[in-house]
Amino acid sequence: MGARDRHDAEEFGTGLPVARTVTPDGDVILLVSGESAAARAAAHAQDDDLTAVIEITDVAPVSVPHRIRGRAWLAGWLTPVRGDDRAACAALLAERQPVGELLGMRESLDAPHAGRPAWMMLRLEVGEISVDDLWGAEHVDPDDLAAAEPDPMVAHESELLQHLHSAHGDRLGELGGLLGAREARGMTAVPLSLDRLGLRVRFMGGPAGSFDARFDFPEPVADICGLRRAMHSLFSAASY
Repeated sequence: MGARDRHDAEEFGTGLPVARTVTPDGDVILLVSGESAAARAAAHAQDDDLTAVIEITDVAPVSVPHRIRGRAWLAGWLTPVRGDDRAACAALLAERQPVGELLGMRESLDAPHAGRPAWMMLRLEVGEISVDDLWGAEHVDPDDLAAAEPDPMVAHESELLQHLHSAHGDRLGELGGLLGAREARGMTAVPLSLDRLGLRVRFMGGPAGSFDARFDFPEPVADICGLRRAMHSLFSAASY
């Protein structure tokens, strides 16, 4: 990233963003408290380059050992969102995360302030991305981030995994029959992740220890109805 000043999460403290989203150009927009260390550092830098790293930790929404499913690091240059971009970025945040608390901040974001604003939007122009997750560790091209579309299951994954875990644990265990030579009978099965392409399950308590297995859907799913059909196909195949 060059020889410019670097600020990481420890320097910025616990001022975690209230909301974040990605613009069509691949920039990351963060909504933070105006009193946060990140906001103060970005405002103090003015037009200077302020390098920063965002670390994102993905934690499974069900109780399972080793719940961290992956981490991502986005490194780039941090600046306050200024001028005409403020209204557009505020609208994008509210559209992507339309919760009452965030919508109530619109007035605070758009109104002038005599002192430090209550909330500040920051822009991270992404230069480098690295990911370490269930599929392995690799670097990601920032252009791929800009072109990526959210998985249609992302808004429902937590609720669906918790439901599968609490109400259909026995059916999940039956999926072990699809693993062929890998004996999973009698092991505890916990759903670990879900996306449009399939379901990942962790099998635990067997003589060989724990392992994860990925069950691909017959075709990508686009909505909850498609997911129901895909899960029915998986369970049906396991019952034979």
